[in-house]
Amino acid sequence: MEESERDKEEEEEIWSWGVGIDGKLGTTRLKDEQLPQLLLDLPSSFFFVGPISLLSCGGAHVLALTTDGKVVTWGRGTSGQLGHGDMVSIFKPKHVKLLESLVITHVSAGWSHSGFVSDIGCLLTCGDGSFSQLGHGDCNSHSSPLKVSYFDSKHVDQIACGMRHSLVLMKVSLGSLFFFPDMELLLFSLKLRRCFSSISFLHRRMRGRAFFSAVVVGTNFGVSPLRLI
Repeated sequence: MEESERDKEEEEEIWSWGVGIDGKLGTTRLKDEQLPQLLLDLPSSFFFVGPISLLSCGGAHVLALTTDGKVVTWGRGTSGQLGHGDMVSIFKPKHVKLLESLVITHVSAGWSHSGFVSDIGCLLTCGDGSFSQLGHGDCNSHSSPLKVSYFDSKHVDQIACGMRHSLVLMKVSLGSLFFFPDMELLLFSLKLRRCFSSISFLHRRMRGRAFFSAVVVGTNFGVSPLRLI
């Protein structure tokens, strides 16, 4: 009896409000909501994969990460940013089956693209790539999460997607060893020319003094907080 009561107390709820265009509120309605709305029409598989550990809101879509490393998305999908292999908008949460074989540890929703990081440090992106924000060295868009091969030999820890750019926080390794707090911050930079593909390195090593703990991006910029040690 006590266990069932505890489980009931720990049940999670997701609330949303604001502009409802493209179904990004997950309420199955397209209307704007001035007050928080409880998402009642959630698929049973949504909670079957585990409790939610992280929510990320993009321009008009949402990514939800569970404690079991699964991903659920909803909202605008016209650029493929939902990761379901199509370019269709979804009005209620849907499990991303294309990431089923991976254990995802971090997600970020940009304006019209998405990023996913696995437990082994693999980075995948999908959605609008018009400004090279997906990191694949071109300006192509993808409706399915595609591995960023540039980081095959590196260990990505976090991803932060902005409007037309992305940043990753990376663990630096030497052989099979990971040196903490040494970390690299790499910036997928947006250039003035629409299809100019490049990756700019913003690399700051502060051995024994400080380390990056997270990365956050705005519309046209990115920042990372430091913690002194």
